[in-house]
Amino acid sequence: MTTPDGHWSRLTAVAAWDVSPVHGAVSVLVDVAARLPLWRMRLGTLARSLEDPRCWSGPAAQSAAGAVLELSTVAAAVDAAMEESLEGFQRLSGQARLAQELAAAALHARPPDGLGVALAWHSRLPGIVHQFAPGTTVPGPDTCLDPGSALAVAALEHAASASAAAGAAGEAVTRLGRIAAGSVGAFGQLAAEVELVGPVFPPPVPASSDPARAAAWWAGLSVAAQLAAVRSAPAAVGALDGLPAWARDRANRLLLAHALRDPGAPPSAALTARRLSRRIAAEEARGQQVQLQLLDLGGDRVVLALGDLDTADAVALLVPGVGNRPEDDLDRLTDDAVDVTAASQAAAPGLAVATVVWLGYRTPGLIGMVSRAAAASGGAALASGLAGLLATRSAAGGPQPRTTVLAHSYGTVVVDEAADVRGRLSADAVVLLGSPGMEGDARSLEAPEIFDAAAPSDPVAGSGYYGSTTDGEMFGATELPVDFWMGHSDYYDTDRPTLAAIGEVVAGVRRAN
Repeated sequence: MTTPDGHWSRLTAVAAWDVSPVHGAVSVLVDVAARLPLWRMRLGTLARSLEDPRCWSGPAAQSAAGAVLELSTVAAAVDAAMEESLEGFQRLSGQARLAQELAAAALHARPPDGLGVALAWHSRLPGIVHQFAPGTTVPGPDTCLDPGSALAVAALEHAASASAAAGAAGEAVTRLGRIAAGSVGAFGQLAAEVELVGPVFPPPVPASSDPARAAAWWAGLSVAAQLAAVRSAPAAVGALDGLPAWARDRANRLLLAHALRDPGAPPSAALTARRLSRRIAAEEARGQQVQLQLLDLGGDRVVLALGDLDTADAVALLVPGVGNRPEDDLDRLTDDAVDVTAASQAAAPGLAVATVVWLGYRTPGLIGMVSRAAAASGGAALASGLAGLLATRSAAGGPQPRTTVLAHSYGTVVVDEAADVRGRLSADAVVLLGSPGMEGDARSLEAPEIFDAAAPSDPVAGSGYYGSTTDGEMFGATELPVDFWMGHSDYYDTDRPTLAAIGEVVAGVRRAN
């Protein structure tokens, strides 16, 4: 058993700790850890570009691609170790501060000579100051803790916890090998300590997950493992909200290529695949970046983005209504997306905009439109997609885009249902175009900015079939300009005032009242 003098020495040493350098180290590590994901993303982008033979081909290209892929794999290992080490340092900082404060208080209280006995009985009771008031009988022998002994026990318990946290912080980095000892003189030495590229076994893709968990899972993979997952499970990767747009695009293009080659594909699915392929080719031929975010030919669902969802400053999702199908309406809806992009960039020149044709639900026909059933399933999918965009950016450490939902007709009912999904709607603005009515008012849509466009000559907008009409003060939306004679399908027309106003909303130039 440690002598009373030994316990006093330990307490005196803990009370003399200078914890400010530990707090400073944690601040530095927090800053470094926050920067690493963005650098990993940049390395990953470069690695994927070099892998594409259209970028560069030949032996030199293969060598460069392999080197960057190796570098990105090492970066992933360092990033994971830094995150784990930071958690240990944060625990160390908190426990060391508490230990130092409690030790100083214990020395001031001057525990009696029975301190050694008290510590022997209670050395494994963390947080004892909160558990045992002075004079309370402690489990075990028939003894009582005086205030000084209680403070001393707690101080040494927190000191032990700080020591364990320091060990955990170091162990995370030690697994990287000689970098822990500061003896790595070159990248090759560090690379030799890290499990590198080949062979990479595809990681199991979560069958279903909330977007935040999916984003965290993906961010924890090396680029090599990410590419392996895309190749091995394109259907799962292409449909998983929370994954970056580049990955879903690669996966869904593999599915599209397979559908184009499949002689047994149903006629409607084959027609959709051909038209989608032609439209993608046409947009890319004019220099437009295209990202295929969802391809579910059996479910009649397609989500197509114009622009880069992973880096855009502003994102707009066009949610259509009744009777819109990829087979027949994709070209028209994509034309609308092109016009929204142009209007947004006219409102804010130089703004990086991504517009999304969101056919992420099976739109109802004339019979199905009498109920909200299709809107309920579509709303859940829309809420998940918006949350996935937010989670992807957060996991990558990049800035969030301004996100606007442009809902037309029955699509506004989809947004109404999306707002009812647990958690807040992940959108900065919602624009209701020709809405047939909503269950609540503008506040129920959970976005900071709600806009409405309802032309007087649009019979659907004034019907209130699904609830409250949206064009009055009672609803609470900010009105966008319309022409009196606009019809139900005219809100995106380039010669109408509504489109320019929509562009201003997407760009953040026009704000809600």
